[in-house]
Amino acid sequence: MELQTIRPNIVQSIRAYRVEDLMQAAESTGQHFLYANLSDVQSKQEVLEAIATAFLFPAHFGKNLDALYDCMTDLVHKSGSQPGFVVVLEQLPDNPRFDREAREQLLDVFRDAADYWGDRRIPFRCFYSFQ
Repeated sequence: MELQTIRPNIVQSIRAYRVEDLMQAAESTGQHFLYANLSDVQSKQEVLEAIATAFLFPAHFGKNLDALYDCMTDLVHKSGSQPGFVVVLEQLPDNPRFDREAREQLLDVFRDAADYWGDRRIPFRCFYSFQ
């Protein structure tokens, strides 16, 4: 799989791709591969905690959407030059505790992060699936 065939700075369903292929493509281009399996979580708080753990966010992570955005953008940007990102959010919950609105708010953070990195000409591709 060639990342060049996937538009940079997007957030999209993972349907056409396999996690393993995305991981290998990220590694072969020297990009960061961030993966969170969310199959065991049910609520917004649990989703944020699982992402923070999987992405190795600092202990002071505020476990809210603003803090998620800050960690995905400013914090990483300040750590040095970045080659690009492939993010996979696998098995986002689909239940009353994490409904469509909560999912869209979460994905909006990743869309905003994609815009942030796009403004800096750094590819940021985020893929997701639902439980």
